[in-house]
Amino acid sequence: MSFFIPAAVAQEAAPSPQGNPLITLLMFAGLFAFMWFFIIRPQRKRQKEHQELVSSLKKGDEVVMTSGMLGRVEKVDDDYIVLEVADNMSLKFQKVAVHAILPKGTIKKI
Repeated sequence: MSFFIPAAVAQEAAPSPQGNPLITLLMFAGLFAFMWFFIIRPQRKRQKEHQELVSSLKKGDEVVMTSGMLGRVEKVDDDYIVLEVADNMSLKFQKVAVHAILPKGTIKKI
């Protein structure tokens, strides 16, 4: 009965070429260094600068918000600021929404 079913001859698979593990490790280290210097580090620097800007806010500063609204700081709380945006009109914003502090007198020029 064995003459009807030919015997299967198993062949060994060719060994896959193994790369140098040191090269792979260096590629991952290079990728991490690239991401650190071009993505992570600049973002942390911007976050630190913004945190310093927000913590330095004081009454009388003229600021521009991330929405584009201009105003003069009337009151500073822990997490919020009150801006005078027009005569007898004050609005309350989160401090983190401040985009920049403007030079004194900028609002009058506009």
